[in-house]
Amino acid sequence: MRYQPINSDLFIKNRKNFMAQMKPKSLAVFNSNDTYPIGADSTIPFQQDRNIYYLSGVDQEESVLVLFPDAPHEKHREILFLTETNEHIAVWEGEKLTKEKAFKTSGVKTVYWLKDFHKVLHELMAQSETVYINTNEHYRANVETETREARFNKWLLESYPAHSVAKSNPILQRLRSVKDHLELDVMQQACNITEKGFRRILNFVKPGVWEYEIEAEFMHEFLRNRSRGFAYTPIVASGNNANVLHYIENKAQCKEGELILLDVGAEYANYSSDMSRTIPVSGKFTKRQKEVYNKINHIKKEASKMLVPGTDWAAYHKEVGKMATSAFLELGILDKADVQNENPDWPAYKKYFMHGTSHNIGLDTHDYGLLHEPMKANMVFTVEPGVYLPEEGFGIRLEDDLVIQENGEPINLMKNIPIEADEIEDLMNS
Repeated sequence: MRYQPINSDLFIKNRKNFMAQMKPKSLAVFNSNDTYPIGADSTIPFQQDRNIYYLSGVDQEESVLVLFPDAPHEKHREILFLTETNEHIAVWEGEKLTKEKAFKTSGVKTVYWLKDFHKVLHELMAQSETVYINTNEHYRANVETETREARFNKWLLESYPAHSVAKSNPILQRLRSVKDHLELDVMQQACNITEKGFRRILNFVKPGVWEYEIEAEFMHEFLRNRSRGFAYTPIVASGNNANVLHYIENKAQCKEGELILLDVGAEYANYSSDMSRTIPVSGKFTKRQKEVYNKINHIKKEASKMLVPGTDWAAYHKEVGKMATSAFLELGILDKADVQNENPDWPAYKKYFMHGTSHNIGLDTHDYGLLHEPMKANMVFTVEPGVYLPEEGFGIRLEDDLVIQENGEPINLMKNIPIEADEIEDLMNS
C-alpha cells in the first residue's frame, strides 16, 4: 500500500478490546470485501472491509480473521487466513502478504493459507458454543448487493445450526467510535492532505474554470501525498448547484460572482477526512454573500464548543437548529411568522438548512457510533452547518473534523485549513 505502515500496536490493542467483550467459548469471524466487477474483465478498485482492517491492519482481498479467546490451543486464539502467494501472482498482480509480513502488519502470530480455512474452522467450531457474525448495522446503511460477509454468514449458520449466534456490530460500534491516539494521528494526516488540496485550488480558481477541473486539482494533490484519493464522492458545486445537497456531477463552468461549495476530503490509510468550504469564483465575496457566510461560520464556531463529553447528539442538533433560526431571522431569510407557525417536527429553519449538523467520522466518512449514548473523549465528529438559498443563487456549507477532549473545547483537526472569509479572499488574490 502507498501509505506509511501503521504501528501494529493499534491492531493488537483493537483485538484485545474486542475479545474482552466476547462471551465465553465464542469465536468471531471477519471477512475481506469482495472485488466488485464492472463488466468484461474490469473491476472496481478493491477497498477493504473496515472491520477486518480495524482488527488486523490487513488491506488485502480474500483475507479472513478468526478470534477465539478461549481456544484450547493458544495459537488458535487469533488466526489470519490469506491467499497463498506465489511468483505468478507477484508478476501479474503484485506482491501479496507473506506470513511474515502479515505478522509484521497485524501482530497476529498464527497465519494459515486460505485453502486450509474450512478444515481449521471445523475444528474450532467443535470447540466453541457461540459464533459472532459481522453485519452492517450503520443507521444509514442501505445495502442491496450481497457482500462476501453476507454469503459467509449464510453458509456458516446453515453449516453449524446448533451454535448460538451473537453480533459483532454492537461491540464494534462502541469501540470504533472512540479513537486511539494512533488513529487520530492517521486522521490528522488525512486532514493535512485535504489542506494541501484546498490551498492548491485557492490559487487555481477563477471565472471560467470548470468544476471538474477543480476536482482534478484536488485529486492531483491527494495522490501525490500518498492518499488513494477522495474519501467519498466529491462535491464541487458552483452557483445554484450548491442547492442540490448531493450534487456530484461537477460538470458546470464557474462564473464570475458565483460561490463554489466544496465538500471534499482525502482518505489516508483507509481513514477519512471530511471538509466543506465555500469560496468566491472571483476571489471576492459580495456584501450579501459575506454576510451570510459569516453567520454560518459563527454557527459552526458556537456549535463546535458543544462537542464535549456528556453531550447528547440529538439534543445537540436541536441547539444548533435554534442558532440557525436566530441567524436566519437576522439575515431576513425567515420572519417571525415563519417561526411562530413552524411544525415542531420540521422547524422553519429546515427549509434552508435541511441536513444534520454532525456525524461520527473515522474509517468510514459516516463512521460507526452509538448516537443514543452521550459523547465521550476521543470521539471524532464533523460540524457542518449550512444554508441553501436558490432564490439568491448560492448555498454555503462549512465543515471541520473535531476530536472531543476530556476537558475543554474539542481539537480541530482542520484548524490549519483557511475558513475566515477575509483570509480566503487574501489567499485567492495573493
